[in-house]
Amino acid sequence: MLEAKANQCLISQLSGLNKAAGDVLRLEVLRVMARNAFGVLELAEIFEQRQSGMSHHLKVLADAGLVESRREGNSIFYSRALSSSGHPLSVWLQLLFTQIDSVPLRGELAERMQRVLDARAKASLEFFNKLAPGTRARQDLIAAHHIYADAVLALIEQGGICSELVLEVGPGEGEFLPDLSQRFARVIALDNSPVMLKRAQHYCSKLANVEWYEGDTQTLKPNMVGCAVINMVLHHTPAPAEVIHDISKALLPGGVLFVSELCQHDQEWVRETCGDVWLGFSPHELDQWAIDSGLNPGASRYLAQRNGFQLQIRQFFKPFTTIEE
Repeated sequence: MLEAKANQCLISQLSGLNKAAGDVLRLEVLRVMARNAFGVLELAEIFEQRQSGMSHHLKVLADAGLVESRREGNSIFYSRALSSSGHPLSVWLQLLFTQIDSVPLRGELAERMQRVLDARAKASLEFFNKLAPGTRARQDLIAAHHIYADAVLALIEQGGICSELVLEVGPGEGEFLPDLSQRFARVIALDNSPVMLKRAQHYCSKLANVEWYEGDTQTLKPNMVGCAVINMVLHHTPAPAEVIHDISKALLPGGVLFVSELCQHDQEWVRETCGDVWLGFSPHELDQWAIDSGLNPGASRYLAQRNGFQLQIRQFFKPFTTIEE
């Protein structure tokens, strides 16, 4: 009897999923959410829909379990449901998402989506260009540099990294670059803020093996580095999953990515004070973004802070054998 009820419940869930997915606009919403989370107003802008209409479609998708909502301060963002191997319909979900992602976005949708992401990036860039001199003091309100830097260095040393070239994305004021300079023959420092890049150059003026590049991760070339580091940066970026995807492509087979990042929290004051776009991320989110980008999760450490924040220090490996996109 219990098994019959469970089977009936599964059929009911599958029916709901198929009904929710049986609409062209809702399928396109899921396609747009492939690597990004969006608010209702952003999606209404991308699809040129009224907010009320977009809210209805999101409710249908959420009720069916195809999207998840997450409160970021006073805003609510929607993203595709993270796959779970324990869910009885996870295979169906993964097949749906895989099929959707195989279809290129319509040109006008891609353009409007990029405008939304560009607006986020512009706001973040303006914050750091304007307030760069106080960056270190503000970051110390969340977590002092040495706390996560020491943990990342420990993972690097334990991993026995063989690469001569390392990339740091978003080096800030350059505090971590001397440590990398001592352990790697060449160091690439990449930052999209010219003001922050100049401050890092000044801080590291005596380092001869650091190369400086202004730009974002989309400018990275495939298979260029064996190791990459991104410290306390993802919560400032407009599209964190895209950043991980870009870095994955830039890694050589067998390469490794080290990430230090905030765990999900509810301290909204960091938006205005520290320029944060996101209120941290769950470990499962980082895992899923990495896996979707062809990386395998490795070692991890979690550090609690007295001010209520928690840090996650993560390691992700790129397999030696990869499937070309």
